[in-house]
Amino acid sequence: MPNILIVEDSPTMRQLISFTVKRIPESRVIEATDGVDAFKKLSSEKIDIILADINMPVMDGLKLVSLVRGNVHYKNIPIIMITTEGAEEDKKKALAIGANAYLTKPIMSQELLKLVNSLLSSIKSDT
Repeated sequence: MPNILIVEDSPTMRQLISFTVKRIPESRVIEATDGVDAFKKLSSEKIDIILADINMPVMDGLKLVSLVRGNVHYKNIPIIMITTEGAEEDKKKALAIGANAYLTKPIMSQELLKLVNSLLSSIKSDT
């Protein structure tokens, strides 16, 4: 039963991503509106995977990745970055600081599901 944390400031986009990942059997979706909100949810919930937008107010996705990777309790949680930019430097920066994967909007549901499932199954094989 994976707990999936979706961090996205756009309600429409958040809904779209939630709707997609809810197709994963027995998954539970937890939503956050920015990095600060997401970090609070991490401390109160067991999260198996994080899907985070890069561009958000208050705390952006890159800052969130570095906080998660710098925390001994959360550092092994897979993170997928989601952004509108196809900007190569954003992608490189996200992966360099510890994101596991990167998706560009508009998101293709199948691609998102495949990525989430493959990262979730890699956690299962580690335990």
